[in-house]
Amino acid sequence: MTYQPPTGLPRELLDDEEMQRALTSHDFGTVFRLARSRAEISYSKIAAECDIKPIRVGTLARGEGRISSFEKVVEIADALRVPGHMVGLAPRPWETDELPAHTHSRENGPRNVRRRTVLQVATTGLAAALPALHRPQTPKRITTQYVDLLRARTARLRRLDDVLGGGDTYRVYLSEYQSTKAVLRATSATDDTHRRLLSLLAEQAQQAGWAAFDGGRPADAGSLYEESMAAAREAGDDDLLGNSYAFLAYQTADRGRAAEIAARSTTTITGATPAGVRALLHERMAWACAVAQRPTETERALDAARKALEEQDQREPQPDWAAWVDRTELDIMSGRCWAELRRPLRAVPVLSDALARYDDTHARDKALYLSWLAIAYLTAGEVEEAAKVTAHALDLSIGVASVRPRKRLDHVLAQLGKHRALPVVRDVLERTDA
Repeated sequence: MTYQPPTGLPRELLDDEEMQRALTSHDFGTVFRLARSRAEISYSKIAAECDIKPIRVGTLARGEGRISSFEKVVEIADALRVPGHMVGLAPRPWETDELPAHTHSRENGPRNVRRRTVLQVATTGLAAALPALHRPQTPKRITTQYVDLLRARTARLRRLDDVLGGGDTYRVYLSEYQSTKAVLRATSATDDTHRRLLSLLAEQAQQAGWAAFDGGRPADAGSLYEESMAAAREAGDDDLLGNSYAFLAYQTADRGRAAEIAARSTTTITGATPAGVRALLHERMAWACAVAQRPTETERALDAARKALEEQDQREPQPDWAAWVDRTELDIMSGRCWAELRRPLRAVPVLSDALARYDDTHARDKALYLSWLAIAYLTAGEVEEAAKVTAHALDLSIGVASVRPRKRLDHVLAQLGKHRALPVVRDVLERTDA
């Protein structure tokens, strides 16, 4: 079969706000409809390029059904030449002129190559390759030592989230979760070992859910958090149950409901709850209260989180999934909360100090945190400082496989747009065509 070059969506269509919202939410039905109505790309052409049956393209365009497969998202994005950041992926090979010689590039024109070969190139890479690496062999009977081995592996893989976005890590974490689920179904164990494995399953479901949320798959994230909750309950693990509630609250759009869900997370705290876990749950509670515009409850939760960290004994074992919460993270959360509550005199000093200690290698998170510093500066009327901070955040967000930094920065850019007359603001807006 002779490969035909991808149609590619016109730049002006990619810049369209409705198209950007559709791509960010993986609403490819809207993408296909807009491609036909505004760029006159036929459904049959879209079907051929994206390897989808024409009738399916039409069905999606009518709003009936969704594209839920990660592989299909990658395939469609590459076929239509959609930049990776718009769909929660890392930059695609064709964006950086790194396509192998046997594939197509716009400059060189089409090559004779089978479509399947092109799709294999498009779907290979870190997220596709890692899940199959170095998985421990499953014994016929599960032991506590084997569960500890899997938990240590989960902790190592969690470090990927420090530097990568959910678009890159989702399949890695989902594969780990599914593997553990298969082990539970297919093997025998003592009651204690079974309970430990259920706790690990709950932990892995949360990690996969977080990556799904970060990569722009909120429905998948919600389902994984619910599954985590069920596993934690069955295992009798109150700490992970509370964290499931905290994760659900964090992604819930209804601000009042988010605060209610977060409050349920703190009811799981007991005298045996490690200090790091208490700090994490109170911190998430503070955020939910801040977005619900409840300043008194926000400050109370932040104080409880700070007290938990002060009481933490270095000899006390902490679960790895909560180990990232330290004084710097709590300072950043405090600043975010005060920025959300429009208290810039409290937000700016704490965020500025904490972010000065926060390394740029954590690009996704620092870009996000800087967006709240920019908003705090805007609230205080310091527009030029807000523009400088936004420029730094934009630099960090380039190439990050997460939908969240750009969503946050779009909000900041919209606020900056009111001050376009200032040269420093105009420079930032022109960089993004905002």
